[in-house]
Amino acid sequence: MTNEFVGGIEAGGTKFVCAVGTSPDDVRAETRFPTTTPEETIGRAVAFFREQEAKYGRPAAIGIASFGPLDPNPASPTFGYITSTPKPHWANADLAGAIRAALDVPVGFDTDVNIAGLGEWRWGAAQGLSSFIYLTIGTGIGGGVLIDGKPVHGLLHPELGHIPLPHDWTADPYKGRCPYHGDCLEGMAAGPAIGERWGRAAVELPPEHPAWELESHYLALALQAFILTLSPERIILGGGVMEQPQLFPLVRRKVVDYLNGYVQSPSILGDIDSYIVPPGLSNRAGVLGAFVQAQQVAAR
Repeated sequence: MTNEFVGGIEAGGTKFVCAVGTSPDDVRAETRFPTTTPEETIGRAVAFFREQEAKYGRPAAIGIASFGPLDPNPASPTFGYITSTPKPHWANADLAGAIRAALDVPVGFDTDVNIAGLGEWRWGAAQGLSSFIYLTIGTGIGGGVLIDGKPVHGLLHPELGHIPLPHDWTADPYKGRCPYHGDCLEGMAAGPAIGERWGRAAVELPPEHPAWELESHYLALALQAFILTLSPERIILGGGVMEQPQLFPLVRRKVVDYLNGYVQSPSILGDIDSYIVPPGLSNRAGVLGAFVQAQQVAAR
């Protein structure tokens, strides 16, 4: 794959990140702005790319890593749409179509976690792997499953953040805050759930707070299920919640405990620190992954 000059959009529910360049070492311009209404937000993205086109020329393609749920199927009449999101104003918004029509360039479109996984596969913590999971734990929880550098889609796209979890109602009477499923993984372990359960934002809780034992418990339950069903070669955990340094050791230890010796792999039994890891690209995985996607689109 060549490092063509391309554009990337990380379309988050809170903010958009737009950039142009070819690689992590060649990001020629980047901007960030709040996600407001589709008209205003897409308009700001278009204005950014037009400004960069005047300086650097037209990008070969633009990749879009978007919050969802969304339609990533190029053969679908609603390809490029954000679908049943609870975010105000964005349900059934045609994000990719609006960008393509305004800028007249080929456009790629997929979930933010799938595209962040692409970035990690090309330049980050998943280099050289044939299968891995990229999971983000932040305002929501989402996961991408990648095999041989290609995101798994299937019916639509995996929703790893919405799997059900064993819930001990006596130990944890919190009902969960997912509007669809209540106490699914996202409903129990995303940042807003932590804040609602404990009455303080996750970033305000000290390392010794009991919140982190409970948080690592739910994350480890989910990772145990993913290991047993998908057998990934590595699991990458990103997102703001995982910036708590005490979480990784807790999650790793609990995953080993919960698997209880069933998965006889050196990666689990002897090198768990290299199996469950943070992103190699830190918080730039999404927009850099959009570069990878755009370069793949341009090469077709």
